[in-house]
Parts: sequence; C-alpha cells; structure tokens
Amino acid sequence: MTEKAVGDFGLIGLAVMGQNLIMNIADHKFTIVAFNRTVAKVDRFLENEAKEYPNIVGAHSMEEFVLKLKKPRRIMMLVMAGKPVDDFINAILPFVEKGDIIIDGGNSHFPDTTRRTKALAEKGIRFVGTGVSGGEEGARYGPSLMPGGNEEAWPYIKEIFQSIAAKSDDEPCCDWVGDEGAGHYVKMVHNGIEYGDMQLICEAYDIMKRGLGLSAKEMSDVFAEWNKGVLDSFLIEITRDVLRFNDDDGTPLVEKILDSAGQKGTGKWTAINALDLGMPVTLIGEAVFARCLSSLKQERGRAAKLLGGPEPEFKGDKKEFLADLEQALYASKIISYAQGFMLIQNAAKEYHWKLNKPSIALMWRGGCIIRSVFLKDITSAYRKNPDLENLLFDDFFNKAIHNAQKGWRDIVSKSALWGVPTPAFSTALSWYDGYRTKDLPANLLQAQRDYFGAHTFKIKPEHASEKYPEGKDNHVNWTGRGGDVSASTYQA
Repeated sequence: MTEKAVGDFGLIGLAVMGQNLIMNIADHKFTIVAFNRTVAKVDRFLENEAKEYPNIVGAHSMEEFVLKLKKPRRIMMLVMAGKPVDDFINAILPFVEKGDIIIDGGNSHFPDTTRRTKALAEKGIRFVGTGVSGGEEGARYGPSLMPGGNEEAWPYIKEIFQSIAAKSDDEPCCDWVGDEGAGHYVKMVHNGIEYGDMQLICEAYDIMKRGLGLSAKEMSDVFAEWNKGVLDSFLIEITRDVLRFNDDDGTPLVEKILDSAGQKGTGKWTAINALDLGMPVTLIGEAVFARCLSSLKQERGRAAKLLGGPEPEFKGDKKEFLADLEQALYASKIISYAQGFMLIQNAAKEYHWKLNKPSIALMWRGGCIIRSVFLKDITSAYRKNPDLENLLFDDFFNKAIHNAQKGWRDIVSKSALWGVPTPAFSTALSWYDGYRTKDLPANLLQAQRDYFGAHTFKIKPEHASEKYPEGKDNHVNWTGRGGDVSASTYQA
C-alpha cells in the first residue's frame, strides 16, 4: 500500500476533545491526519466540522493512517484510559518504525505511562504521556499541555504543542515536564488541586447561604467582586455565572440540582499517592471525602431528622465577614497548592524524575480548569528559587498567609459554632498550624507505640544520654512486666 506522507501530526479518537484538538492544530497551519476505530466517524467529521479545512486529512485504516504521516511520525491518541491505550499501541506498532513517536493524551494513571515509556523505548519508539486540561473549549482554542516521557521526543513535538497551547503573557502553557509518567503525574495533581479548589468554593457558598442567608444573586455578586482581586480565576468566574443562571420559572437552577457529587478517579489517585508517599496532602483528601459524603444522600436525609446541632445566626458586619471569607478562601487555596507542590517534589525524588517546577506552574496559568492570576505568583516564586522547599517560604506567600490568618481563623471557628461543615477550610488551617509547630504531640504517639508494641522511639537531641543515645532506636519496659526486646517488622 503506497500512501503519500503529507501529515505533520496524526490523531486517533474523534470524540469532541479529539475533533476540537484536530481543528486547533489545523488552525495553526499544520497538516493533520485523523483516524477513528469506527471509520464512519472519520467521514462524518470530514464532511461536517472539518469541511473548511483542506489540511485535515482522513484515514480509513491504521496502516493508511501511519503511512500518511511524515517521519518521524507523531501519533497522538485521545482514547479512554486503561486497556484501550494498550490496545491502540499494539495496533499501531506493526506500522511504525524506530524513532517514531506515540503520544497518549488521555487521563492515564502515571504508573501505566511509566510502564509504556520503558516498554516502547526497548522497541525504539519514543512514548509521551501528556496531560491535557481545559475541556472541550480548551482543546479547540488553547489547552494546557503537560508532556512527559521519553525526552528524545520533545524537539519533534515542541513546535506543534507550544503553538496550539493556551498563552499566558505570551508564554505557552506547555513545556516539558519530566521523565516517564511525570506528565500524567502532574495532570493527576492538577486534577486533585481542582477537586480542592471546587470544594473550597462550595464551602464558601454554603457559609454565605446558610450563615449569612444570602440569595443566589447576592452570592453571584460576591463571586464577581472576588474575581477582580486575588481570587481571579476560571472557577470563581464560572461560579459567578452558575449562581446567576435562572430556570424557566425564574428561580436559580443551582438550588434544584441534586447535592450528590461524582468523581472520575484522578482526585482519588492523588490522595492515594499522597498516602503512599507519606505526604500530608490533606486538602485534596478532604475534597475527595466530601464528595463521598455527598453521595450518601438518602442516609444524610435520615441523619438530618435524628442528629441535632446548632442553627446559624449571624450577628455583625456582613461586609467585614465577606472580606474575611475571601481571605480564608485565598489562604486555604495557598495551602492546597503548597501541598500539591510538596507532593510533586517528593514524587520527583521517589521516582527519580527531573522535574521542571517553574514550568509546571506556568502550564497551569492558562487553558486549564485551575487557571488563575494566583499561578503567576507561584511561577515567579519557583523562577526566583527552583529549589524552594515550600511555597510558604516564599516572601510573597508568607506575607499573604499572615495577612489572611485572622479572618481565616474567624471563618473556621464561626462555621464550627454554626454547624456548617468546612472540611477543606478546616483541614487547611489545621495543616498550617501543624506545619508551623516545632514540637507536635507525636512524641506521645511514639511512646504509646513502644508501650503496646515495642516499636521503639528516638530521643530528642537535647535529651540524649548514655541511656538514650541520639539517633538510636530506644525501647523502654514501661510497666516492668514486659521484656526488653523491641519489634523490628510490625508497623502500627
């Protein structure tokens, strides 16, 4: 079969995201070859959405698709994560050559991307796993792209990726992230942070609704005002619009929507990975659990009749309270991103990845769901100091968290007294207080573990002695009845 190689890039998967990304690439004057497992979809796309684009070319078999691409071939898949990705890779392999590039643009779990990068490198194929964020509109007009994997591929895909990506201050929201599964890992953390941001906004909405008794229109006005300041972001903007949207009967549609939230798994993956790495990414964890709690709708209905608590009653200056709430939301958001970057830094050490930290924040500045003005400050912090230990150690964020603290504490305490749940606000503040505490009560915990399981403990350097040497595992016979043998394997 002889086909003329005309395509600069090839894309498999003609769902809405795939179609939009193809038209975005075509808009930037690249010739792109489109393919779909259901071949009839290719013709429908070419006859309808793509009919004005002479540089979008269709293919009706995998062999034709690959042969229509210039070498090294750049093939991107936008298909469902999991087995379908492996199936498509296996379908592509008979037709590609050493040096060709396969890109997975789906929401794959990062260990799968690491496995595929290694396996394909052995065959001479350069594999890239790229996070794509921004939804359908982002795909069409400029997404955030987070590529990682085999770095040899980057020079060949850089021009196309950075051309089609969103721009922030004329910089593309796309750069090379790091090795193996790093691109999909960063996308996973992005999605986890998105869970946290959305939960914080929902808690602010609940506090205004139940605590202050504001209407949807009044709350929309508050979010509109917040969107002019430090909280200026896509999620605040859409919350403003959602609260303003009325149903046919003139009442806010949002108040009619069932309060039971679903999840696709990426937030959960972030929380699980944080536990695996021993990192206290508490806000994302609470955001996942809040969705789990929301799904117990029937049970909560029964609990509401049986379990009592306080009713909110506001006294004071509403304007001042809303200013405090804005600062509480800002401070909690800072904590969430600080935790997210802690996790990314730790993952880089654990998985031996070279990560591009300033570029990660830059990639999230535009095109994606968590895009915000706030991310410019994070980019700036990591550009000033790529080895920054924690976001809170940067002067800008250190000052911001101290300025927000009084209002933040007031909001969390008032919400507790009102009986309005604030899992994300509360955990952010608790984490902050734990992080700034030199001596936590874990000394008692270690003593308890040694008491019941002989798990040993280390002594504080200032209390080291011949009996309790510094840096050594010490065991005490707390009751006089136990033995002096310590446990070496059992963990509790």
